[in-house]
Amino acid sequence: MASTKILFNNRLKSLLVLAGLAGAVVALRLADIQLLRHNHYLQLAEQNRTQILYQTAPRGRIFTADEKAVAANAPAFNLYYLGAGPKEKDYLTRLSNDLAPRLNSTPEEVSKKLDQALKSGKAVALAENLSPKSTMGLKELQLYYPGIYLLEENKRSYPYGPFASHLIGYLGSMEGRDWKNRDLTLDYRLNAKVGKNGLEKKFEKELKGRDGGVYLEVDYRGRVKRVIEDRKWRGGADIYLTLNYDVQRAAEEGLKNSLTGRGAAVALDPRTGAVLALATAPSFDPEMFIPYSDEPEVKSKKISEYNVAVQGIYPPASTFKIITAIAAIEKGGFDPKKIIYCPGHYDAGSRVFKCWSTHGPVDFFGAMAASCDVYFYTVAAQIGPAAIEKIQRMFQIGQPTGIDLPGEKAGNLYGPTRRARNRSFWFVGDTLNLSIGQGELLVTPIKMAQYAATLASRGKVWKPYYLDRVVNPHTGKVLTQGKSEQIGSVDIAPGTWDLVYKALKHTVDTGTARRVKIKGLDVYGKTGTAQNPHGDDHGWFLAFAGREGGKPEIAVAVFVEFGKSGSGVAGPVARQMLEAYFKTEQSQHSAAQEKTEVLGD
Repeated sequence: MASTKILFNNRLKSLLVLAGLAGAVVALRLADIQLLRHNHYLQLAEQNRTQILYQTAPRGRIFTADEKAVAANAPAFNLYYLGAGPKEKDYLTRLSNDLAPRLNSTPEEVSKKLDQALKSGKAVALAENLSPKSTMGLKELQLYYPGIYLLEENKRSYPYGPFASHLIGYLGSMEGRDWKNRDLTLDYRLNAKVGKNGLEKKFEKELKGRDGGVYLEVDYRGRVKRVIEDRKWRGGADIYLTLNYDVQRAAEEGLKNSLTGRGAAVALDPRTGAVLALATAPSFDPEMFIPYSDEPEVKSKKISEYNVAVQGIYPPASTFKIITAIAAIEKGGFDPKKIIYCPGHYDAGSRVFKCWSTHGPVDFFGAMAASCDVYFYTVAAQIGPAAIEKIQRMFQIGQPTGIDLPGEKAGNLYGPTRRARNRSFWFVGDTLNLSIGQGELLVTPIKMAQYAATLASRGKVWKPYYLDRVVNPHTGKVLTQGKSEQIGSVDIAPGTWDLVYKALKHTVDTGTARRVKIKGLDVYGKTGTAQNPHGDDHGWFLAFAGREGGKPEIAVAVFVEFGKSGSGVAGPVARQMLEAYFKTEQSQHSAAQEKTEVLGD
């Protein structure tokens, strides 16, 4: 028993001795760290720092129906100072002087940012959104100046410049209102870019990716020792539109080269309502809002965000004569072969209404082809305004098309019913103005395209849509699918459609719409010149076409502001759009003919 107790005591003493020796070693080590070499270890602790550099995720791309990326991403670089390295004034002055000309900045501005980094101990961006061409020199400077670091990011790019700019929109820096209204599920930083207009704004949540970042270990000299972690960004979703690249390009080029360079052109698929082109002129290059920081800045970034295609309202002029004709045929007793004499004016009793020309004797087909006002004045006086208003309502004139774009104007329906509701009188002159698309009647170019598509489909009123699908680029999963939606119909007799088609084909073959007569295609069209009390008249051109013997595949509405003539100015734009869609080429003969013929209206 005694021997066991002695053995236990000896072991306890040994353990106490060992514990004492371990404590002594720890104490000596602490003394070495805290007292003897305190400054040395403090310097080492300060020398190795972790710096976090964030990387903006690439935005989702925007494609046309033929998969051309009209909004993409290009490489860009950010230059950081990591807040470490030599702190001598001469060193920092040399660094500022060498960096300034490469960053399109001044030595004073660079020096201020260097001081900020040194005081905070955190990385500071010396320049953002640098072009690749400027990085070669900066990479060389990294070898001589510890503490500067280049990080690759992504910059929004628009490879085709102003292509569909009013639809696609543009980016800009986050502002007060953007911060207030931002989606809290998305990660934004102070230097973030956000959609300001168009699809870039509408689909911000889908296009915005998830940002990444690089975690660096930096030594006391400012040199990167290792990458601790590289958190990979995740790109945004891709958007596929229904736009046909060639038709959109033809619309934009045609408007740009028109008499005034101002207006809108819209093309729809009459079988579905899909938007094939939606152009407004003048357009703008969205690239101007996000230039590389080392390139000269655009002096003026003022543009018109007014989208004429969906917001501009104007009288439809003679294109409305189609509705007047339908009303007359549907009312009954209409004889398309009946001759009406046009002396160049129509006597309404209290006032004489002029025709744009003296056409002499014309029947229905001749009147449509020549766009004779007197013929339609006479017909309207016989059938009355209520019959015209009825058909006008079927085509949903005075209502928005429903296209998913902000600010679409409804236009204005013109007829005796509304006057009666307002307890106002309807006069003979109102009926005559209505018959030729003048007076208080107002439409947008997108409404006119819907009107043309309704004619082309023989009565189906489609809601225009431009979104085909939104796709997750990492999984290929379709997040949102666009869809076709019929929102109305024009219920008239098949024989009425046959007469209208024959008249519109005759207008293209022999009349004011001859500019869109294209070999191998069945083209139907109507011109219009809208009176404008504020300057030159506006030009309209409606057309729809299909392959010879086939059904119409495209419907077009072209509007040229102050264009003076629908046939002479808007017509060539419509032709270019049809040729682009069907991939046909204009013959030299027809081109020369267009320059010499005066087609009118």
